[in-house]
Amino acid sequence: MLKNLQLRQKFTILLLVILVIGLSLSGFALSSVLRQNARQEITSTALMLMETMISVRQYTSSQVNPELVDKLETEFLPQSVPGYSAREVFENLRNKSGYRDFFYKEATLNPTNLRDKADSFETQIVERFKKENKLKELSGFRSIPGGEIFYTARPLIVSEQKCLECHDTPERAPKSMLDRYGTANGFNWKLGEIVGAQVITVPATRVIQKANQSSILIVGLVSAVFAIVIFLVNVFLNRQVVRPLKRITRLAEEVSTGHMDVEFEQLSNDEIGNLAKAFKRMKLSLEMAMRRLKRPHGNTHGTGA
Repeated sequence: MLKNLQLRQKFTILLLVILVIGLSLSGFALSSVLRQNARQEITSTALMLMETMISVRQYTSSQVNPELVDKLETEFLPQSVPGYSAREVFENLRNKSGYRDFFYKEATLNPTNLRDKADSFETQIVERFKKENKLKELSGFRSIPGGEIFYTARPLIVSEQKCLECHDTPERAPKSMLDRYGTANGFNWKLGEIVGAQVITVPATRVIQKANQSSILIVGLVSAVFAIVIFLVNVFLNRQVVRPLKRITRLAEEVSTGHMDVEFEQLSNDEIGNLAKAFKRMKLSLEMAMRRLKRPHGNTHGTGA
């Protein structure tokens, strides 16, 4: 099939094959890099928010709680609970348009406040932390009806004795807390026990879509550039190679039919020019040979007396 094609067509096919292979490989590599960068961006955002919530908990525990502890006997103030403060701060953040799809929860198996009750997925995370007590963090992607999200989780451990003042037994808990939440939930915790997990979820669909769109845009630009290159190569090939070759071919055909008045002009010093030069020498040699053939032969025999 290729032997029946013109030189320009062969070069075009070759360049198109290179374009397809190059775009396939580079597109795959580019898509992988952009998706990886998107994942790193999502991960960094989640970790930053997690560290912020830990800082809020520490601030509440070290500075707010001591100021309110004397009031707990008469009035329970949830603002003195580190987990409550962290959740409320995050809810304030979610009021901003750019963070509405972000979520933070201190998912607990046996919480005092039922809004912190772990769902089935969060329960699996907590159970894994309890089973693998050396595991300090879990993260990954999961699909939900609203799209793909990234989650990161860290274990919630009863690390201080003062936590048991509210979560040991109902008898030891502040009466004001029992009046607010009752005696059914949030008790019988043990020091050092993993009771839940801090879970932050970050929307991932939009970021990954942007990465995919960037990948498509870049591949499209590269395709456009390569298409222009193919066009320019075809123009160059037509002017510098195809046309001179066609001219040399036409002149050679005229010479072969006896028209010796044509001239092979050497328009360049490249291979095409050298070819024209070689045809010019061939034509001169042919003209000399033809002149010798047309030269009349002299009579070399004398007559006897």
